[in-house]
Amino acid sequence: MAHQAEEFAAIAGRIGTALGATLEPAPAARVSGGCINECYRWRSSTGNLFVKVAPARQRLMHATEATGLLELQGAGALRVPRVLAVGATQDRSFLALEWLNLSAPGPGSGAALGAGLARQHRVGATLFGWHVDNTIGSTPQLNARSGDWIAFFRDQRLGSQLALAASLGFGGRLQRGGERLRADLGKLFAGYRPVPALLHGDLWGGNWAVDSSAKREPVIFDPAVYFGDRETDIAMTRLFGGFNREFYAAYEAEWPLDAGAAARTNLYNLYHVLNHLNLFGGGYLQQAESMIDGLVAELTG
Repeated sequence: MAHQAEEFAAIAGRIGTALGATLEPAPAARVSGGCINECYRWRSSTGNLFVKVAPARQRLMHATEATGLLELQGAGALRVPRVLAVGATQDRSFLALEWLNLSAPGPGSGAALGAGLARQHRVGATLFGWHVDNTIGSTPQLNARSGDWIAFFRDQRLGSQLALAASLGFGGRLQRGGERLRADLGKLFAGYRPVPALLHGDLWGGNWAVDSSAKREPVIFDPAVYFGDRETDIAMTRLFGGFNREFYAAYEAEWPLDAGAAARTNLYNLYHVLNHLNLFGGGYLQQAESMIDGLVAELTG
């Protein structure tokens, strides 16, 4: 406990220096914020802060999350939490964000999110990838820039996750099917040429909410930003139950999807299922294998 108190005090000092404010030496309360970070409401002389804390080895995760939030903020399409400070002590990494009072979506929230996401996706780039590698959860996410989306997704998304899975002992059917899928991946893109779009990168239902102020704006957070095919963000919204109809209708009204988008949904979500396998273990193995088998059957049918 004494060591934790010292770490909290060190974090408070560093954030306070960055903000020109005074923080209480320890957080006021533990709050929800995912399974990778410890998340806290922290009082300061300028108001409450939302602070993520993790082992010091997660410096890259926090630094690139901060950079990603700034990238999304610059798009001006959807609200994101303001980055206040990011850094590390000897043992702990931290990311301090503005405190937002968030609530569950209500009527019209899904439509506002869908329209805003389409506007965000209109922010483009000349190449796929990003200027720095980041993380998806705590897994390294490779973002070396490329003009070839199929090669980018084959190697830096599926290839990297399959290699990590192999290193963790997940071989056999998963790897054989994965290599067959990667070899013929281009067949799923016949007649479709994706353009680089600014992605959230990890857009499931737990990574957005509504600002409970009078504006009731949708807020997105916990991104894994890069420039890629916009269908990947839409696919992930369907992975854990899907968003509501008004979200998809509003997105399509702003920027209709390609007619073949539905056929690529499982392909793009395979990346996230493989990541869950690598992060959380064999409970996701059967799902990953089944998804791969289905995709290979489509390619060879």
